[in-house]
Amino acid sequence: MTRVKICGITSIEDARMAVAAGADALGFIFVENTPRFVTPEQVASIVRVLPPFVTPVGVFWDHKSGHVKAVAEACGLRALQFHGDETPEDLAGYSLPVIKTIKLPPVSTIDGLPEYRVGGFLDALYFRNVASALLLDTTARWSEGEARETLAWQRIRMMGGRHDNRMHIILSGGLTPENVAEAVGIVRPHAVDVNSGVEARPGAKDPDKVRRFIAAAKAA
Repeated sequence: MTRVKICGITSIEDARMAVAAGADALGFIFVENTPRFVTPEQVASIVRVLPPFVTPVGVFWDHKSGHVKAVAEACGLRALQFHGDETPEDLAGYSLPVIKTIKLPPVSTIDGLPEYRVGGFLDALYFRNVASALLLDTTARWSEGEARETLAWQRIRMMGGRHDNRMHIILSGGLTPENVAEAVGIVRPHAVDVNSGVEARPGAKDPDKVRRFIAAAKAA
């Protein structure tokens, strides 16, 4: 069964709702000046109420390792996601599982750019020795609430999107309750990750969208 991470959690209420709906992991964004930024103090209070088998994941962007480790310890994080331009060397030395985001162009920009597509997957190979999973997302920096384009799912599958013993794939980028089942059926990822696709507004989740997204992903 495909696992589900609900990212951009900012409140205890949304965390509890997502867990009740069946979320396997919750994402907390520690990137300053972004719509869903949270402080270590906020996240620590949320993590304390989580059930033992729901994984709290911290999202970072080119932060120094000392800062990342301090935040992880203060919050009780159990996995780290890196969304910036970190190198494999930057990600070595963490005691927690590491997820590295690989940014790929959305489906509308694919025609005529096959070398870009291949390049993205070649970049992913460099992180196999330091990352527990690779998260495939679009090149768009952050959503302010608008709909996001999806990735080219068929091409991801052809280029090795299906998880195996060497690499776990987490699929993100433009996923919604309406399209996640199709995406899972094509790519067959280890997990899916969603943020703006289940929001009522930036930083606040829509309970109905969260429930429908998780149900669709797990049933696919």
